[in-house]
Amino acid sequence: MELISPENCKLAIEKNEALIIDVRENYEFTNCNIGFLHIPMGEINERIDEIPSDKKIIIMCQSGRRAEAVANLLETEYNLKPIYIMEGGINAWKEKIDQTLQLD
Repeated sequence: MELISPENCKLAIEKNEALIIDVRENYEFTNCNIGFLHIPMGEINERIDEIPSDKKIIIMCQSGRRAEAVANLLETEYNLKPIYIMEGGINAWKEKIDQTLQLD
């Protein structure tokens, strides 16, 4: 697994090169989201079939800690690669890409 900056994540989205998975809890996603695939951390095992094995996978959460745990699970248990962690999560996305996001 590797870190990817919000800027490079945005480029990968624009080029349709990656699938971004938001692993935050439902209340966090409802409060503020960027429109990525939402699979809460606790549902990853049950919803693994929704994650393609033929695309770059970028995992994001609020700050990056949960994303790291999910990325590790996807690599070790499901042998999915490449897996990236959006550095700084949605907090960094707000800071570097979209300052209009309302995070509470």
